[in-house]
This record gives sequence, structure tokens and C-alpha cells, in this order.
Amino acid sequence: MTERTGSADRPAADEHEGLRQDILARTAGLHPLVEKYAAQGEEMRRIPNEVVNALTEAGAFRLLQPRRFGGAEAGLTELVDMSSDLAHADGSTSWVTMIIAVTNWLACLFPDKAQAEVFGVDPDAKVAGAAAPTGTGRRTEGGWIVSGRWPYSSGSWHATWAVVGVLLLDDDQQVTDQTLALIPTDELIVEDTWFNSGMRATGSNTLSGQDIFVPAHRVLSVPRAAEGDRPATASRQGLYSAAFGPMLSVCLAAPVLGLGEAALQWTIQQAAVKPLSFTVHGRQADSVGVQNLIGRAALRLRSARLHLRDVAAEVDTAAEEGRSLTYGERGRIKAQTAHAVEESLAAIDTLLTVHGAGAFADASPLQRMWRDANAAARHAGLNPAVAQEVYGKHLLGVDETVSLMV
Repeated sequence: MTERTGSADRPAADEHEGLRQDILARTAGLHPLVEKYAAQGEEMRRIPNEVVNALTEAGAFRLLQPRRFGGAEAGLTELVDMSSDLAHADGSTSWVTMIIAVTNWLACLFPDKAQAEVFGVDPDAKVAGAAAPTGTGRRTEGGWIVSGRWPYSSGSWHATWAVVGVLLLDDDQQVTDQTLALIPTDELIVEDTWFNSGMRATGSNTLSGQDIFVPAHRVLSVPRAAEGDRPATASRQGLYSAAFGPMLSVCLAAPVLGLGEAALQWTIQQAAVKPLSFTVHGRQADSVGVQNLIGRAALRLRSARLHLRDVAAEVDTAAEEGRSLTYGERGRIKAQTAHAVEESLAAIDTLLTVHGAGAFADASPLQRMWRDANAAARHAGLNPAVAQEVYGKHLLGVDETVSLMV
């Protein structure tokens, strides 16, 4: 759809907003299906195809794609909302949906030719990602020869493309750039390596490949992209000018928040009927101690949501205004995001204490929420020590780059 200025924009804008809301509503409507297959997904260590197909039909993976490829071109706020909501039904499903949606956004920072190869051929393309630079590339005519192994590629079973981290080397084997390479998954091997106690169904396996030719238009410099220098032209403004580090980290916290909110709802429901053993209380809900703990957990989760909504809105607003976020702003956003995750985990721990030892029964959904949230929270992009160091260095005027993902 061609964008215009003036009053003629209104129908296009309304249609655009309608698509965003339709995707959010359709995805929320999948809760019963997602819950139905959650246990099967854990057993299979992958999201069942029935769920992936339903999410595809709902448009969940198109949330951040450009309109010209049938996407909703929504923002980080909508991604946070969709992901945290899906986590109420299943953490692994929320994680995979979020990862593919945001990596589809990442693919739209590559040159237009690369975008057309991905989404022009298949608007429902699904891009997995493993950004850590564990691969290497050597120059050849027209591009690079890439080799490597890339672990923790969530959604690898379902992806049609992958964005993987690659260090480009010169003839002396010296690193010249840290990049991301966009590669079709049929040129890669999916190594079945994801055996984990939490987020078991995410299929966060290892992708590997040897001597793969990657044309130059499918290689993106991370340092330049992080500072706003991106080769895409058709998708250059608005969403696709959003701050690189915050886009790729804030969304990671959303499933953890959603799992915490789901744990709160479930624990409150159980407290209304579960006795408080070895006390006079026939219901946990009648205990002042339980009431205090529930209130504390609820406030921690509200704090987490306020932090995430605040930073997501800040990223979206800056992108809409065409304004770059300063390094200090990005550092604070990273710290706020990590803090939201810490608050969510603390709330979940409190809720397990409230419910008691029964929370760890295989039949209890609370133990899966706890496992999934704790596994997701250990993603490198959410490391609180790194986030606090980045922010603290900025506040103290210490000029040292700790991470490119800021």
C-alpha cells in the first residue's frame, strides 16, 4: 500500500491499525489451542505443527513485517503485548513466536534485495536467529564463504531462514567486522542439541554449516546497524529505524513477565480452595501472611510491566519521530529490561512459596512456569550484571563499550 500525506492517509492508517489489532486478537484467541498442546510440546521438545500453523494463519509472525510484504508493521509495544499474553498459555510458544517475529524484523534491516528473497517469495517466511558471532567468513567474489555452529537457535525446526553471527576475516585471519548473515535453513544443518529443563519446547537447537556462500547483500554489519547505519531503503523509516539493541532485548523479557502474571492468576485461584496446612485456615486466602505475599508478588509484576511498557513505548516513539536514542538512553533501557525480569522472577519465587511443595508436582502448571521463566531469564541479552554495568558506567562517565547489544 502506498503511503501518502494529508487527509488521504486516514483510510490507510485505519487499515494498518486494524491489521495490528486483528493479529493481537487472533493470537489471543489461540490460548485454548496453545494450552492443549503445551504438554505435548514439552515432550516433543518442539512446538507442535498444529500450533505453529495456527499462529501463522493468525499472522503472529507477520507482526513486525513491512506492509508491502503483507505485514502489520506494528511496533515493539505490540510485540511485548502479544508475547506476554501468549505466555499465559505457554512459555515456549510465546518465546518461539517472539523470537521469529523480532528476527523477521531484523531481516528487514538487510538490503531490499535480501528482503525480497525472504518475504517477497514467502510472506509467511520464518527467520530464526543466533546472533552470537560463533561463525567466520572469508571473502570471495560476490560475497563471503561462511562456516560455523550457532547454538540456541530458538524455533529452528520451523524456520525457513536464519540470521547467524559471523566474524569476517581478512587474508591474515584478522577480524574486520562483526556481522549477521542471512542464510536459508535448507543450506544449514539443524543439530538436535536442545535438551533443557526449561523452555523445553522452543527447539533452541544448534545450526551449523560449512563453506556456505553468502552473497554480500545478505551480510549486515552489527556495529553499523547498532548505530543506525542500515542498508535497507524501502523499509528505512519508522519501525525499521528503531534502536537495534533495545528492539532485540526488550522483547526477550515479555515471555518472562507473562509467565509471572500467569503464575499469579493460578496461585490466586488455588488459594481460594487450598488449605494452609498445619494452621487454623481452611483456605490459604484467609491467611494474612498469604495475603501479604500475594500483594507483594502482584506489585513486583506490575512494576515489571510498567518498566517494559515504558521502554517499549520509548523505542517506538523515537522510531516514529525519526530520532536516534542516545547510548545513555539505550543503556538505561537495557537496565530497566533486566530489572523487569528480576522482578518477575522474584514474584514467581514468592508465588511458589505461597502455594507450597505441591507447586513442584508434575501435574502442576506452576512448576513449568517456574522452569520456563528461569530458563528464559538466563538469555545473555537479559543478563542483569551486564545491563547494570552498562548503565552504571554511563552514569559515572566511564567510557568503555561493554556490549554491542545496547
